[in-house]
Amino acid sequence: MTLVNENYLKLPGSYLFSQIAQKTSAFKAAHPQAKVISLGIGDVSQPLVPAVVQAMHQAADEMARPETFRGYGPEQGYAFLREAILQHDYLARHIDLQADEIFISDGAKSDVANFQEIFSSSCRVALQNPVYPVYLDTNVMAGRTGSFVEGIFEGVEYLPCTAENNFVPALPKHRADIVYLCSPNNPTGAALTRGDLQKWVDWAKENKAVILYDSAYEAFITQDDIPHSIYEIPGAKEVAVEFRSFSKTAGFTGTRCAYCVVPKQLMAYTAQSQAVALHGLWLRRQTTKFNGVPYIIQRAAQAVYTPQGQQEIKQNIALYMQNARVIVQALEKAGLQAFGGKNAPYIWLKTPKGLDSWAFFDKLLTQAHIVGTPGVGFGSCGEGYFRLTAFNTPLLTQEAAQRLARLQF
Repeated sequence: MTLVNENYLKLPGSYLFSQIAQKTSAFKAAHPQAKVISLGIGDVSQPLVPAVVQAMHQAADEMARPETFRGYGPEQGYAFLREAILQHDYLARHIDLQADEIFISDGAKSDVANFQEIFSSSCRVALQNPVYPVYLDTNVMAGRTGSFVEGIFEGVEYLPCTAENNFVPALPKHRADIVYLCSPNNPTGAALTRGDLQKWVDWAKENKAVILYDSAYEAFITQDDIPHSIYEIPGAKEVAVEFRSFSKTAGFTGTRCAYCVVPKQLMAYTAQSQAVALHGLWLRRQTTKFNGVPYIIQRAAQAVYTPQGQQEIKQNIALYMQNARVIVQALEKAGLQAFGGKNAPYIWLKTPKGLDSWAFFDKLLTQAHIVGTPGVGFGSCGEGYFRLTAFNTPLLTQEAAQRLARLQF
């Protein structure tokens, strides 16, 4: 008799965005004339920039010639892309890393989901609440949690992030071995300051814990006092893995490319307290389970770091951040309290009195024909909040804003 991994049975019935898609499809089927605008899932609307497309074409042409054809590439990524990342994202910010500490992948979601595999199932997890669902769900699947009871999983250290604490998580009150931090944050849009991150790094060093730091939205940071990398903080290379993505930064949601950084001095421990370098374990995991990102895609990602590529993607980022400002202004006009939209393309709003997150979703869909994301889908502390994204086109964002501004509560 074949047995299932019963940890999967602990998960709620469906993935958050699948549930939203089902509800939206049902509404469209019942109201075929309605023009529904999505400000929900964080998918981009702007096409790949010319520098990236040109590099893809050139790489595709190389694959068509015997003398430049490439088969299997290095699992860790081609040196040309790792060097470009190192120079632009780290050395330019006076962060001392090495190219072989960078691992190219097909997405930050994949990396964040997979990295937990190299930790013991006995490790205790701490994470922000609300939180990007993948952090939690993959640890549920791995058996690091108890049952799902009244909106939370037993055995997890939840770190509440609400308006009352400016959406900044406090240090854990109980033992935590793995901590997930996302800054700028998905879903709240909040960003951690240097002081905030220094406290976390110091805590992790003292407790021999590991921080899994998701900075997929660092390119959207506008404030000077917000770090773009956790490695700007002294001591962070001893306690943190950093995840980044080209998906939102350069429109790679359909082409898939990202990377993570695993410093060689980052350690975890055996049951006998022997230090083990996580760099070597992650390399072993990747070489066993992953055959690398396609050459064509890696050449496209390299083009992001050219002067032309940087100019072009910054224009797209500015467009999305202008969308965010438009949405925030519309929400304020409607009398709603809005957060975020300054260092991230996410707007986190307080639902009107008397409406929970899903009730607001239904109201927004039926009355304004706008799709967003119920805050409770990101965790119990998301109840009473709602997320909108700035990734639609400027034209549709303006139309959605006009509808939002006219809402009555």
